[in-house]
Amino acid sequence: MICVFYGALLAAAVGIGALRGHANVFVSAGLSRAETTPTRLLVGPLLGLVIGLAAVFTTRVMTHRLQWARVLHQEFHALVQGLEAGEIFLLALTSSVAEEAFFRGALQPLIGVVPQAALFAAMHFKPRKRFYPWTAMSLIVGLGFGFLSTWLGNLAAPIVAHFTINLLNLGYISRTELRT
Repeated sequence: MICVFYGALLAAAVGIGALRGHANVFVSAGLSRAETTPTRLLVGPLLGLVIGLAAVFTTRVMTHRLQWARVLHQEFHALVQGLEAGEIFLLALTSSVAEEAFFRGALQPLIGVVPQAALFAAMHFKPRKRFYPWTAMSLIVGLGFGFLSTWLGNLAAPIVAHFTINLLNLGYISRTELRT
């Protein structure tokens, strides 16, 4: 079911890109050959890994020091505690590629960094007060990934960062039960 949802989101991203004349939503339109050198393309994934690991470290610290973060962890633990490692990997991979392609690759060139980040946060909205911090963090991440993709001209860093965050946090949340 998740693969179908994220497959449809990726297809929508490519469709939106094609309608604006640039179906490859993973690279900014109009980049020169010099801007797509192997060195420049390598920087993105490495930067994404560093950003993703920093975000994971930050969430671990918050989870162990802040009550609202522990409550949020428990809520998500109840949802994902039965996931196997392969399922977590697949969820992290499909969500990072499809969400980055849709929000940063397809929507951002049309509506801008701030509106796409607001829509990204809205997708992560749950109508219960204890989930509001997750929505706020999604807004911050959406802004950061939006500016990062604009700066680098491709989605490599945001995809790798998003994948790292989802993979490590989902794995930790699924196997770690915390007390409030």
